[in-house]
Amino acid sequence: MVIVFAVLVLAVLVTGNWYVWRRLFRDTTAGPGWVRRAGAALVAGGWLMAFGALVAERTGAPFWLQRTLAWPGFLWLALSMYLLLALLVGEAVRPLLRRWLERRRPAEVAVRQASPVQVGAAGTSEPEPEAAAPEPAAPAPSRRLFVSRVVGGAAAAAAVATVGVGTYGVLNGPSVKRVTVPLAKLPRRAHGYRIAVVSDIHLGPVLGRGFAQKVVDTVNSTQPDLVAIVGDLVDGSVKDLGPAAAPLTGLNAPAYFVTGNHEYFSGAEQWVEEVRRLGLLPLENARVELPWFDLAGVNDLAGEDEGQGPDFAKALGDRDPARTCVLLAHQPVQIHDAVEHGVDLQLSGHTHGGQLWPGNLVASAANPTLAGLERYGDTQLYVTRGAGAWGPPTRVGAPSDITVIELASRQA
Repeated sequence: MVIVFAVLVLAVLVTGNWYVWRRLFRDTTAGPGWVRRAGAALVAGGWLMAFGALVAERTGAPFWLQRTLAWPGFLWLALSMYLLLALLVGEAVRPLLRRWLERRRPAEVAVRQASPVQVGAAGTSEPEPEAAAPEPAAPAPSRRLFVSRVVGGAAAAAAVATVGVGTYGVLNGPSVKRVTVPLAKLPRRAHGYRIAVVSDIHLGPVLGRGFAQKVVDTVNSTQPDLVAIVGDLVDGSVKDLGPAAAPLTGLNAPAYFVTGNHEYFSGAEQWVEEVRRLGLLPLENARVELPWFDLAGVNDLAGEDEGQGPDFAKALGDRDPARTCVLLAHQPVQIHDAVEHGVDLQLSGHTHGGQLWPGNLVASAANPTLAGLERYGDTQLYVTRGAGAWGPPTRVGAPSDITVIELASRQA
């Protein structure tokens, strides 16, 4: 089954890229030449860079090589997807444009075939001695070439603009989103308590120290009472990314951390110790009793392969159920265990809100909540879209955010 799936994926990729090359380069040129060869090199080279970037990141290749491959490779992933989508939309435009040209051509020919009038020397009008020969209609291949160039050019411009705007949005830093969450057991004195929820920063070969500093500055500007970093902080080793994560020492409020699935791709134990050194408190299936509520955290599901998976009984089993409990858990699917253990509010990330439309359709199918606040029985779940991006440093239809959760007491 794995081999069959791999063959199907490869077939789809090859077909899709052949289609992109055909519509952008073959159909827009009159014959073989350097443009078609350059187009083939661009498409093939882009995918080689993309696969190289993915393999380099996963295998821990030298960091300079990861950075060299990451920018062009990951951006090509986003660009090729939107080129394909734009060209598919263009298929609906092609027949309309061809019909418009066919209607316009006879009218132009009729005007040219009309006999013009000359003015004689005496000022009298007289017909031209010899009528102009009728101009033949443009051959069909010329019309097809024109249509292909218009549709291909428009598709390329739309894809480049979409990726450009989406990349600028990520690099410019996350926006601040504010959400009020009423909790029945929260004491009156905790009314207005603010938790800054940060997830999916994804420091790596693309997003580095400068981006981490933007995140820290944004969090500090909200003046939270507590910072919750709910996983996927990094994509790489402490050796390569320790300096990139260093700005986290500048957080002005107490900060807590739980692992995400990408920490287990990057050496989770080393990163737990590193964030502890930076002044954050890791919650590894653990709980702290704050003055007005319990704050608990569980490991990510990806830790199960290393014997470090989530343990809700360890984190929540002996707590006082009369106290409000806020749980940090990277993946929204962990909400079902949270409901069973009487959690009042779970804070998660992981989904990126889909990151690249229409990726939200896939992410919605895989997660109970894609983004925002929802209720599951007596438990509420809030999912942030995350501060950074994985793979392409690009977001379309799912802008990045840092969410400030303001707890509200129903006794206030």
